[in-house]
Amino acid sequence: MPPALADLRLHSSGKVREMYEVEDDLLMVASDRISAYDVVLPTPIPDKGRVLTQMSLFWFETTGEIVPNHFVSEDVPDEVAGRALRVQRLEMHPVECVARGYLSGSGWREYRETGAVCGIELPDGLNESDRLPEPIFTPATKAELGEHDENIDFERAAELIGDRALMEELRRATLELYEHAARHAAERGIIIADTKFEFGASAGAEVVLADEVLTPDSSRFWPADDYAPGRSQASFDKQYVRDWLDRSGWDHTPPGPELPDDVVANTRAKYVEAYERISGRAL
Repeated sequence: MPPALADLRLHSSGKVREMYEVEDDLLMVASDRISAYDVVLPTPIPDKGRVLTQMSLFWFETTGEIVPNHFVSEDVPDEVAGRALRVQRLEMHPVECVARGYLSGSGWREYRETGAVCGIELPDGLNESDRLPEPIFTPATKAELGEHDENIDFERAAELIGDRALMEELRRATLELYEHAARHAAERGIIIADTKFEFGASAGAEVVLADEVLTPDSSRFWPADDYAPGRSQASFDKQYVRDWLDRSGWDHTPPGPELPDDVVANTRAKYVEAYERISGRAL
């Protein structure tokens, strides 16, 4: 029997999850909280924690040949069953590893200003949401709670890691994971426009996939049947919430506004649909 949650020591608490200590491992518990513009909103999204956990578990199960990951077991306290995983404790690398196959979000903003994303020159004349000639690796700093991640180029990322060969391996793993997942999702009518990964090191491996993986929180999922470049896209991720927040007039500073019931229900439906289509499993 796993211990009760109340008997475990809290290791850390983030915007949408808590980590607890379980012997030499960690218990990663996803909540139903949702954040936007680095602010945790006061209204939870029912079943969001289950979607993030089960989606990550699906990808851990199907990407092990590309890179090892930190998943240990689903042997977790009853009160967090379905939304928690027991995982290895890793020494985390201090860079977010982002893969982009399409021009959107901060990448689109940077391209409009400079013609490049994270130091990677792109062709002239690209439009918002255009597919890139090939996926690109665009690392970012890991921001403190309440701060914003900052896009950086490969050279700066290698400085932060302190090992250029390791940074090259992180880039390889990131792009291979993205291309594998994008092919899988495309067969199910979903475009993965971009995604971010986190990696750490264990005693036996320098590059171990960690955190949540290819979820609606860490990725942009677009319905392929509605895709049209030159505009922002409908999405299965929290872009729907961001769009509502932008229309609401909120200035992106805490506290965030309460979400109306229809936005909560529609957001839940988008998360669940993304999981069920990609995994082929019922939530």
